[in-house]
Amino acid sequence: MTSRLQERYQNEVAPALQKQFAYSNTMEVPRLSKIVVNIGLGEALTNAKALDAAIGDLTTITGQKPIVTKAKRSIAQFRVRTGNSIGAKVTLRGERMWDFLDRLTTLALPRIRDFRGIPGKSFDGRGNYSLGMREQLAFPEIDYDKVDRLRGLEISIVTTAKTDEESKKLLELLGMPFAS
Repeated sequence: MTSRLQERYQNEVAPALQKQFAYSNTMEVPRLSKIVVNIGLGEALTNAKALDAAIGDLTTITGQKPIVTKAKRSIAQFRVRTGNSIGAKVTLRGERMWDFLDRLTTLALPRIRDFRGIPGKSFDGRGNYSLGMREQLAFPEIDYDKVDRLRGLEISIVTTAKTDEESKKLLELLGMPFAS
């Protein structure tokens, strides 16, 4: 079973990209490879329940169990030691990735207050896009009454595009609301 967005990619987006960038082979057409959703938790050092709440939120949003990220090195100013739990992340591929992107573009982003589109400059130079969200409440799955505190999350969309221009066009055609 393919999602609505995946069918749109195969039927409309891929042919349009192939025509615009004059790819000779269909395998050259940029596509999504994965989406990584990450929550950084500095508060997890002092509040053990914060990590559980963040993991619960991520599981609800993505439909997949997150892994706990640990500190790679000690930083004295932040009171972080190597091996401390400092966040949680989920890597989405395949069906879940398409489903998540569909919900992000059609439900979550338009629900943000004073939303005028996402910045078009957050590309890394290799065709990947990163987007930060200030609060997890933008997703309709999150129950407002059960939230202990607002947490920001970072969403990285990894594509096979070689340039930012190709990647931006791919995401635009998939329905990402870029600010003009």
